[in-house]
Amino acid sequence: MSLPVVAIVGRPNVGKSTLVNRILGRREAIVEERPGVTRDRKAVDAEWQGHQFTLLDTGGWMADGDSLDDKVSAQSEQAMRDAQAILLVVDSTVGVTPEDERVALILRRLDTPVLVVANKIDHQNQELAIWEFMGLGLGEPFAVSSLHGRGTGDLLDRLVSLLPEGSDEPFEDPKTSDPELFSVTLVGRPNVGKSTLFNRLIGEERAVVHDRAGTTRDAIDTIVETETGPIRFVDTAGMRRKAKIDQDTEYYSLVRALKAVDDSDVALLVIDATIGVTHQDQRLAERVDAAGCPIVILLNKWELLNTEQRGKIGDDVQRKLGFLGDPPVLRISALTGKGVNRLWPELQQAVGDYRRRIPTREVNACIRAAQAAQPAPQGARVMYATQGATDPPTFTLFANRELPRTYMRYLERSLRETFDMGSTPIKLRVRRRND
Repeated sequence: MSLPVVAIVGRPNVGKSTLVNRILGRREAIVEERPGVTRDRKAVDAEWQGHQFTLLDTGGWMADGDSLDDKVSAQSEQAMRDAQAILLVVDSTVGVTPEDERVALILRRLDTPVLVVANKIDHQNQELAIWEFMGLGLGEPFAVSSLHGRGTGDLLDRLVSLLPEGSDEPFEDPKTSDPELFSVTLVGRPNVGKSTLFNRLIGEERAVVHDRAGTTRDAIDTIVETETGPIRFVDTAGMRRKAKIDQDTEYYSLVRALKAVDDSDVALLVIDATIGVTHQDQRLAERVDAAGCPIVILLNKWELLNTEQRGKIGDDVQRKLGFLGDPPVLRISALTGKGVNRLWPELQQAVGDYRRRIPTREVNACIRAAQAAQPAPQGARVMYATQGATDPPTFTLFANRELPRTYMRYLERSLRETFDMGSTPIKLRVRRRND
């Protein structure tokens, strides 16, 4: 990473994500009053008094949990090793717990500066509670209220003094400063293998992978350098129908996932090949298509299917997802990596179509041929057409009167087939001649 890394660690439900949001000044991390909401490492860039640094929000570290808790704890420990400074968040209303002591033991073995953040000190008369944490052997604690902002200024002043020199130099976030950087978002139902694929694409264990549905809670992203330039990959929470959502955390996860789709250039729709195309897969495909970004369909867990099942799911995709046009369909195994390498050229093709500009002369020739083959009803006619924008390709049609919706779909299909635009979304805008 270009910036110094600050890891925020601690046991579950001590207020780590609330502290992240307080430092950033916005609601970036999902927060809820129950343990275990954060699971993956989430990196966000922050600034204090001209000093820039990267915050790593982590899941709660637990000594004795189930297999999922062990993976979350491993992510937290990896963040500790990656950091140039660490904030150990503890709950002042509870006091020192055995898990606090075990985390402190790990931190004392590292050659990394650590600040103890005694959180939930909402009033001055609670400050005496912080001295108990001196027993952790990590220095004097900072009395902080992440919820109300109390004491966070003093904490950040001390934090930036520990960071390597040069962290106050101007920094451009590649996500916004590089116009050629394109974003690829992984979407799908819960437990179809998105996080496994995300880890394989970026080459490290950034997302927690477990066979429990709903493991991923937030959208996490990583920029990967490839032979054709940098790509930003975004892993999202599994999306279910709103009627099935019964927790605030899952609702906010859905909101973050939908926003990631809206901001992406390409969406990878991951489908569990062992189950087939479900009604929810169809709904997700409709939502992504409406967002206006190209779709690549990935049939994951392909290695688990027999010959008969493979033929059936091929027909399933054509029948249930035919409204997407002709999107690329790849058969992959995220677990073994088989077939994943074929994704890269498909991504390049999808983005190339997304940013394609077609000469006005060719656009008008296509529209004239379409109207000659099938005239519009009631004397409607397109007099002139031009491509006004890219990302996605947007065409303006100048017509003598309003065009029926069915005829607009016909013209869209003609443009798509003539210029071989695959599943790239196409926008059509109609202007009346007398406007």
